[in-house]
Amino acid sequence: MPQKYVDVDTLKYMLYDVHNLEGILSRKRFQDHDKGSLDMFLDSVKEFADRELFPYFKEMDENPAYHKDGKVFVHDQVKTMMYKGGELGLISAPFDYEDGGLQIPLMTQTAAYYVLDAANNHLPGYAALTSGAAELIIHFGNDQLKETYVSKMLNGIWGGTMCLTEPQAGSSLSDVITKAIPTENDYYHISGQKIFISGGDNNFIENVVHLVLARIEGAPKGTKGISLFVVPKNRPIENGSLAWNDVTTVADFQKLGQKGYCTTHLGFGDKEDCRGWLVGEPNKGLHYMFLMMNAARIAVGRGASAIASAAYYASLEYANERPQGRKLSSDGKKNPDEKQTLIINHPDVRRMLLQQKSIVEGTMSLVMLAAQYYDLIETAESPEEKEKYHLLLEVIIPIVKTHPSEAGLQAVNAGLQTLGGYGFCEDYILQQYYRDIRIFSIYEGTTGIQSQDLLGRKVPMQNGKALELLSAEIMKTLQEASQIESLQSYAKVLGEKLQLTQKVLGHLMPYAMKGNYERFLADASVFMEFMSIVLMSWTWLELGVNAAKAIENGGNYSKEFYESKLHTMKYYYTYELPKTSGLSEILLNSESLTIKKENEPII
Repeated sequence: MPQKYVDVDTLKYMLYDVHNLEGILSRKRFQDHDKGSLDMFLDSVKEFADRELFPYFKEMDENPAYHKDGKVFVHDQVKTMMYKGGELGLISAPFDYEDGGLQIPLMTQTAAYYVLDAANNHLPGYAALTSGAAELIIHFGNDQLKETYVSKMLNGIWGGTMCLTEPQAGSSLSDVITKAIPTENDYYHISGQKIFISGGDNNFIENVVHLVLARIEGAPKGTKGISLFVVPKNRPIENGSLAWNDVTTVADFQKLGQKGYCTTHLGFGDKEDCRGWLVGEPNKGLHYMFLMMNAARIAVGRGASAIASAAYYASLEYANERPQGRKLSSDGKKNPDEKQTLIINHPDVRRMLLQQKSIVEGTMSLVMLAAQYYDLIETAESPEEKEKYHLLLEVIIPIVKTHPSEAGLQAVNAGLQTLGGYGFCEDYILQQYYRDIRIFSIYEGTTGIQSQDLLGRKVPMQNGKALELLSAEIMKTLQEASQIESLQSYAKVLGEKLQLTQKVLGHLMPYAMKGNYERFLADASVFMEFMSIVLMSWTWLELGVNAAKAIENGGNYSKEFYESKLHTMKYYYTYELPKTSGLSEILLNSESLTIKKENEPII
């Protein structure tokens, strides 16, 4: 029996009881599925993770991916992840039947990958990125591209990546210089370099299909001149075999964590024979890529929450087994003759465990909420419904990506601290979770970039309509909670925080209206943290309402299960929500200490 790394009961509770997956299943797109069939899918994924992912987690850290003679060598389980993952439908799950998919809700796929990420976060990315690359081809590619690449990608025979970042540009995609030169044939000659390409190469996959952002010769400068190309490592030729496509694996980055998940530096066209096939129309590459970005950002939040989950259960197990010290007596003294107590009985250890649990389960719910909105957009029955859920997803997506990554790191840190000195030692797994989760606040746009997106684009979107819709959703929960006596005080506190949010925005928005965007966005990361805690408090109140009703009326789980949710909600409101007061003081302060001014002292 493997060590527990995820609570499947809580995961299914989030899916069905809190976020109403069965309501999604009633829609035409998903009518072939029911709770029973999706439970079987999730149970098979858990069994696969127990057998093929979790046992190799530590081993993959100790034997990292490495580059040698132009190839990246990875752990044997990468092959298992791709081939068995293809057989299980993990790569193809959300796609249409006609494209080779299972046509299941993103909510279900998100839950499945949550299990995989918690079991071994070094492996699922190989399959997930292949799925994302295939999705771009399915949505925007022509029939020839679909016929050539999609089937083998969905079956796990070929891998896939998304190639955005370049050495000189970093996150500034307007500075992409990878070049695409038209030819008389149906392909372009591609030349340039891409860095930090996750899953960019490995010794088990015969081909990797790269989705590459490049600039067609003569295209406009900036993001408006970027196109998207399929650039395989090996191009298919007429007899069904493969020919090298002048894609070179220059190096594999050696990293702090996620060492089994390769991160490559790729060169295109060193021999002037790298061929790329245009996806969709010229100069729309960034638009196509960003249409897929919401799902990618949900995936980042999911992965971070899942790692925090695994770390929580590892530290909880330790706290339930480790005797140390004695409980204080009524006179404040310890009796040395008493037997040592388990550390889980110490209040500070319990506080750290509750901190972890509140972050893990709160972010799990937040990620599932985003996946629910995604599914509602895909199955919307009217333009008004589609717009509503589109705006709701847009306004929360920077938080869904960022908060599990940042708070998840805090949670793993608390888990490491729970183990004391052992937490710092390689004998225990917490230090690996701590290293692995650190990348998630950088993936798919750093915290700073996401924060500017939240405050600079999503809050003002359609004159604040997205934020108004979100506020209306929160108010529904407040009204429900106000009808439950035990939750009235929590509803009142969250209502006050919504008013504080309006006060903060009332202070910040005039800077934008005056065109002083540098000042407006200077503390965007502080605003991100502030809004994240408010949003998490909403998710916890929603969980509290659901749990309180289940205790009163009966539910699918034990009374202890629901009481645990309520207790954790109370922790969040007592220890985490008050942090918004300090953050608001920063946001309401008129100082601008981080904006560079003339004759400013050197930092």
